[in-house]
Amino acid sequence: MVPPMASARNRHAVRPRAHRSASELERLRSRRRRPERRTARVLLTALLAVVLLLTLLLTAFGTWTATPVTTQPMASANRLPGGQPLPQIVAVVGAVQIQLPVAQSAVTALGYHQAGDGSLALDPVGRQGNAGLFTRLWHRLAGTDDSLVWYQLRGDRGPGTSSLTVGAAPGTDVYSPVTGTVVGITDFVLSNRTYGARIDIRPQAAPSVVVSLTHLRPDPSLTVGSAVAKSASKLGVVVDLTAVERQALARYTQDAGNNLSLSVRPAAVLSVR
Repeated sequence: MVPPMASARNRHAVRPRAHRSASELERLRSRRRRPERRTARVLLTALLAVVLLLTLLLTAFGTWTATPVTTQPMASANRLPGGQPLPQIVAVVGAVQIQLPVAQSAVTALGYHQAGDGSLALDPVGRQGNAGLFTRLWHRLAGTDDSLVWYQLRGDRGPGTSSLTVGAAPGTDVYSPVTGTVVGITDFVLSNRTYGARIDIRPQAAPSVVVSLTHLRPDPSLTVGSAVAKSASKLGVVVDLTAVERQALARYTQDAGNNLSLSVRPAAVLSVR
């Protein structure tokens, strides 16, 4: 038979054990809730990061749409200012720096497309106005020069920037984009009709290539063998091609999109026998 005092001691001994079990149960429940709280905090942080990123993008670029960006043209339609352009590089290919061939105040827009005739890819100066959202964000973060805006146009097979399109109204003066020598003046034919000429210039800085310009009527004083200086020597005037073809640049201007077209090709190499 167990003495009464022993029974009392046993009862008191059981109570702390029951109290410890409750504490352990509470700690176990707390451990189970920690992963849930951690997951909730991660999801909340990710949500706040997405909201912050969207706010940054909308603040930097405005409301984004899938359609190409349209902007005001660099010059008003049908404006024909005189004078030569200020020296300004618009594209580079190898050692050749292409200067703007039309006065800045006369340019309606700049575009690039695929030439598909063996022309070399040009490296445009400035930023692409109809680039995708993330491309525009990258250029913004990289600090790309915003003084020039150009547009990617559709074209034939070849590099996407193998032909430079300089928008300008018909009759606008065109000046040489490089310093060099005129090596060719030939008719530019579309739909069996002649629309101005193609002028080929061999740059002094890179005799292995030829800079070709079309969509212009040559100046009467220009002949094969003429020495020309960049941004100083007049080559001719822009011709009107709206009657024979639809100008892709018109999508980004307020006129018919007439333009001067420029490309750079390897010079013909004569084989020695």
